[in-house]
Amino acid sequence: MKIGVLSLQGAVAEHIRSVECAGAEGVAVKKIEQLDELSGLIIPGGESTTIGKLMHKYEFIDAIRQFSTQGKPIFGTCAGLIVLAKTIQGQEEAHLGLMDITVSRNAFGRQRESFETDLSIKGIEQPVRAVFIRAPLIMSVGTGVDVLSEYNGEIVAARQGHLLASSFHPELTDDYRLHQYFVDMVRE
Repeated sequence: MKIGVLSLQGAVAEHIRSVECAGAEGVAVKKIEQLDELSGLIIPGGESTTIGKLMHKYEFIDAIRQFSTQGKPIFGTCAGLIVLAKTIQGQEEAHLGLMDITVSRNAFGRQRESFETDLSIKGIEQPVRAVFIRAPLIMSVGTGVDVLSEYNGEIVAARQGHLLASSFHPELTDDYRLHQYFVDMVRE
């Protein structure tokens, strides 16, 4: 089973390491043709506007939407969550517009307000270490979206069918259980 990590920006090697710790093959995705050989896709953090522009430039927008219509799982972390969202506060257009969530960019503040914490996540027994770096926040979810985790009463992880999203960076710790959760989604 191959899980791709969109390699336009972000912690690609760290996601691949976490995917491999979870028992799947991790692949850096640089061309749309590679999507055909994948069972799942991770859209990593970085800067959502830049990722969106690069996705347009390299024709990933329609290709990833098609990947999603096939029911193949997609996991967006931090900026990847923003890229998956149907609505982005203060922005007219969404990038992929796949997940029925409204997000606020940089909701946790600037770089210097970055932090780590332990989070309870639905479906994972023990708390997961989460790294928040200029993290977005899920302001609201639509019907069919399951809230998986909250921090101070605000939504930071959610799932809608084959789509998974987190405000934080699970790849920046040695705890690969959220990647294991995603690998298990791909196996379903």
